[in-house]
Amino acid sequence: MTTFKSLGLNAPLLKAVEKLGFETPTEVQNKVIPILLNDKTDLVALAQTGTGKTAAFGFPMLQNIDLSLKSTQGLILSPTRELCLQITNEMEQYGSELKQINIVPIYGGANITEQANKIRRGAQIIVATPGRLKDMIRRKLVDISNISYCVLDEADEMLNMGFYEDIKSILTNTPENKSAWLFSATMPPQVHTIAQKFMNKPIEITVGTKNAGTKSVDHQYFIVGGRERYSALRAVLGMNPDIFGCVFCRTKIETQKVAEKLIQDGHKAAALHGDLSQNQRDAVMQSFRKKKIQLLIATDVAARGIDVDDITHVINYQLPDEIETYTHRSGRTGRAGKLGTSIIFVTKSDRRKIKLIENKLQTKITEIEMPSAEVIFKNKVEHWIEQIKNTTVKSDFHPFIEQTVKGFEDLDKETLIELLLSREFRSFELHPKELSFSDDNRNGRESSSRSEGRFSDKVINAPGDKDRFFINLGSRDQYEWTTLKDFVRSYLKLGMDDVFQVEVMKNFSFFSTHKKHRDLVLKSFENLNLDNRNISVELTKKGKTFPPSSRGKKTKNTKSKKKY
Repeated sequence: MTTFKSLGLNAPLLKAVEKLGFETPTEVQNKVIPILLNDKTDLVALAQTGTGKTAAFGFPMLQNIDLSLKSTQGLILSPTRELCLQITNEMEQYGSELKQINIVPIYGGANITEQANKIRRGAQIIVATPGRLKDMIRRKLVDISNISYCVLDEADEMLNMGFYEDIKSILTNTPENKSAWLFSATMPPQVHTIAQKFMNKPIEITVGTKNAGTKSVDHQYFIVGGRERYSALRAVLGMNPDIFGCVFCRTKIETQKVAEKLIQDGHKAAALHGDLSQNQRDAVMQSFRKKKIQLLIATDVAARGIDVDDITHVINYQLPDEIETYTHRSGRTGRAGKLGTSIIFVTKSDRRKIKLIENKLQTKITEIEMPSAEVIFKNKVEHWIEQIKNTTVKSDFHPFIEQTVKGFEDLDKETLIELLLSREFRSFELHPKELSFSDDNRNGRESSSRSEGRFSDKVINAPGDKDRFFINLGSRDQYEWTTLKDFVRSYLKLGMDDVFQVEVMKNFSFFSTHKKHRDLVLKSFENLNLDNRNISVELTKKGKTFPPSSRGKKTKNTKSKKKY
């Protein structure tokens, strides 16, 4: 059996491996680490996301750099801020036993002066996004002219995002005698061009088959009408109640619409797209990682570099234009030895594209018949029964059992179960009509009640049963009332009707919840920090519509941008 020790790692790195609980190297680590430790060479590694690429280049870089020098010796380029921070965190864990190591992330959206000061104090390894690094090189805040190692991670994603010119500019500032290591899931022409132009006879390592989908992913497709996609999505969710996944849409508008409909249907969902501020993106991803959000609805650009474990499903609301994009999407599930499912909704006219994907990925995509409402309902009931059976019994409820039994003694068993089913699944339609974005009555009776809750909270929220809160986020943070409500609701893990009367000002906002949630709200936001900024939530004084006095003077602009 191959071990990390047999790959050639030194004692401090092996100690870090032991602390992290790594047992045996992954295929890409097994193939790459010995080469990078023993040979000064350029390398191109083709491997899917989630196969352990960071450790494959991270351990050799950490072992080879000179810790006695403060100068920058290693550079890692990544496509997004999210991935940049993730790589930095992993590299710091790998180098936890190297006391003199200093790894600095630089990315857009953060204070450039602070980042420059950290580099000036000494950073043997820099992890950077292309745009911010190019800017810092131009300002002479970063010197990469003497680096020994340069990594292009997720190279195909960086080029898909339009960083080709930035990467070329950055690489011209690096020495010719450096070792260049390129890691990519696919090998489109632009990646091949980079390898030819800036690398010297690179060794090529392939994990799996080039451009192939991972074998741990079950690829499926549904034939749907153009206006039936949301119906299909609801069917998939009905058949997979424990789903934890990503739904990919083509446009920002559709991403937001799908997320809002799912939330209105009672699902824990949130949108991730280019119109969100960095704070909003951080909040959404934080909730998704902690599984407070069950479904992330995203555009391809917004989802670049997202690396979240345990994703069970990837759903392609529409097919992407490029097969490489589908490869990236489906590669977010079926990771770390676990099985995943990638589902595509295709119209009859797009069915021919399935064959093209199969040929390119060298894998079979299975057509699945859309389940009937009866089959979906049967599955939901079975899951509900299992949940009840597996519920942890609260012993302090025991004294009330007799009272409860007495309350139901006039009902026979079948009637009681029918009442419970009717209450639990009151929004489920066994004979649904076709759903579309223009269908306002999509949920029968529950749709009506939710609509009242959204646009007229007076119907469902008695004035004496609510608390009003101040939060130091506003329109300057790119929030509107819908997105702020989604953020608060998702972060607190509350239902659609539990957060209401949202008012967004320029520098702050207000929202209301039922009084029973007061302690949850105040405790949950107590130590929340987003992008080095403390998020403050306070209970307002009765009758006030401006920040508490401890926040300073009243603002003249007390009108909300949106209110419901």
